[in-house]
Amino acid sequence: MATPNASHPPLRRALVTGGASGIGWAVVQRLRQQGLAVVLADLDGEAAERRAATCDATAVALDVTDFERVRTAVEAHGPFDVLVNAAGADQHAFFTHTTPADWRGLLAVNLEAVLNTTHAVLPAMQAAGYGRIVNVASEAGRLGSRGGAVYAAAKGGVIAFTRSIARENGRQGITANVVAPGPIDTPMVHRGVAAQGEKLLHAMTGATLAGRLGTPDEVAAAVAFLASEAAGFITGEALGVSGGMGCGA
Repeated sequence: MATPNASHPPLRRALVTGGASGIGWAVVQRLRQQGLAVVLADLDGEAAERRAATCDATAVALDVTDFERVRTAVEAHGPFDVLVNAAGADQHAFFTHTTPADWRGLLAVNLEAVLNTTHAVLPAMQAAGYGRIVNVASEAGRLGSRGGAVYAAAKGGVIAFTRSIARENGRQGITANVVAPGPIDTPMVHRGVAAQGEKLLHAMTGATLAGRLGTPDEVAAAVAFLASEAAGFITGEALGVSGGMGCGA
């Protein structure tokens, strides 16, 4: 006779940061379609509430750069089996036109927030002997970015950090992987195009072998696979979802 756990696998719980728009929202929808209970966290609490109401997720207004708030949110809504860090921010400017305040802001959202959420969710994953951590980085973290040096540095840090977490937790049933998007049709990309003009869009699409922007759903499909039980033998990897932009890197 099958055990209850065998016939009725446990309901997995996922925390998705930056879940109210762009890639994060696509990930929330994909995970809900696959039957996971999802906590949608976003700095914009109203947008989080609106999105969550459409897919039976739980909305949390959360500044992921604030360690104590992250810890409190995880204590209130966890434990989590899956963590997807999709929150991010970009800046399109040459390095000498930026300031230390700009650097700190970019590093806080794109790198320190990943440390915050991972530190908060990891102990429960270790205790359970199961976990999936998927961090949304960028091909900029592997290739560099003209006009986005600090963003690229932060995303490169995410890749190195994720591989380190994979090494530390590989024997505990926990995987940690990165999805590295290229140019994706998101509000963040369109804000950059609005600031710098259509030439930026042509440069981004021209850098891909596919010759186009990707879609948030294409990134979400990769994230959802790495977050699944089927991906248990994949860890410490950085998967490019970039239309071939990182080919040969």
